Amino acid sequence: MTHTSDAPDAAAAPAGIPGGGTPPPVTPEQLPALRRRVHAVLVASQILGGLGIAIGVALAAVLAKSVSGTEALAGLASTSMVAGPALLAMPLASLMNARGRRAGLTLAYLVGAAGAGVVVLGAVVDSFPLLLAGMVAFGGASSANLQARFAAADLAEPERRARAISTVVWATTIGAVLGPNIAAPAGRSVAGLGIPAEAGPFLWAAVVFLLSAVMVLVLLRPDPLLTARALAVAAEGGEEDDRSLKAGIRAVRESSRARLALVTVAASHATMVSIMSMTPVALGHHGAGIELIGLVISGHIAGMYAFSPLMGWLADRVGRLSVIGLAAGLLAGAALLAGTAGPSHAQTAAGLFVLGLGWSAGLVSGSALLTDSVPQAARAAVQGLSDTVMNTAAGLGGLMAGLIVAKAGYGWLNAVGALLLLPMAALVVRGALRGAAPEKS
Repeated sequence: MTHTSDAPDAAAAPAGIPGGGTPPPVTPEQLPALRRRVHAVLVASQILGGLGIAIGVALAAVLAKSVSGTEALAGLASTSMVAGPALLAMPLASLMNARGRRAGLTLAYLVGAAGAGVVVLGAVVDSFPLLLAGMVAFGGASSANLQARFAAADLAEPERRARAISTVVWATTIGAVLGPNIAAPAGRSVAGLGIPAEAGPFLWAAVVFLLSAVMVLVLLRPDPLLTARALAVAAEGGEEDDRSLKAGIRAVRESSRARLALVTVAASHATMVSIMSMTPVALGHHGAGIELIGLVISGHIAGMYAFSPLMGWLADRVGRLSVIGLAAGLLAGAALLAGTAGPSHAQTAAGLFVLGLGWSAGLVSGSALLTDSVPQAARAAVQGLSDTVMNTAAGLGGLMAGLIVAKAGYGWLNAVGALLLLPMAALVVRGALRGAAPEKS
């Protein structure tokens, strides 16, 4: 079985250099070892980055409610955290276009570390605006974790691209599942320092993000994006194509599959963030303590990351479109479970777990489809555009989530989350009817 794509693909090593082009930066024999090295560094950084992000996410809404004094504003914490990646995505894409993945990922982790420090300061001085500003920068670390999946795809063989993406996404499982469960100890560790317990995890996150930045800066050599780009130029025996943002937008406009991929990652992420962000508050209404909330969020994050290799395997074997359809079904089912759970903590936990599975299916298949659908030179710009769109959508969802819960309740929030899936589902059906997305034959 083979995978087809409209766009020329030079991610794999060229067998030769047609037309006497520039020699490739690595030989075909060296490329497998380089792939393994890049994956090892990305996996290690994802573990650390996932730990730092999950520590903060677990208590973001709780901390925002404590500092603001109102539930209606609690959702702004998650909104601010996804606003960070949305604001940083295109500057990071520009930096990666010029300097490669290593420079962009390092900067994103450093911004996240600085943001975590500002969150702690905002909690100490009881300033909600300062807290939100810190949350925006804290979200910069999420940009690194999101962009790492594309770094994994840079040198991957086309027929294994979804699995390469999913392996790096999976690596976040370790840190992400552990993070919410050490939130309580992290809070207790700042006792006596004048720092609220809910802000303690963000202090730990700052240290973790700094470690991730150093790891990427020192070890991610040679840069996977620059290497893939050089391989493409060498294989074609000519000059590099236009890789500007305008070229990326043009590539999306010209590809129905790229548009489907953008809608998939945006709808999946917006639905997940909207429901997940207010679940801790809903659990608290029904008597759940911080430890139980941490367990529920850990289960959710396990669903997001632990099964991503399965989603990658399915996307490579049965097709991107089929897994996008699976994502829509899982996310809708999760909204039904969580929205009707009421005081049942077990049903809420099950809903959040399925929510994570749906997000994983949508992110892996959508990211692979997006990379398949545009030329090599345009990929970094298109990938940055994708993360901007998905995080903007999630930010708007998180902003509305707190207001919906405050005015109508958690059940209605889940109903609205399910409605966000309609554009995605409609495009999946349209793609199936028109053959707009690649499938295995």
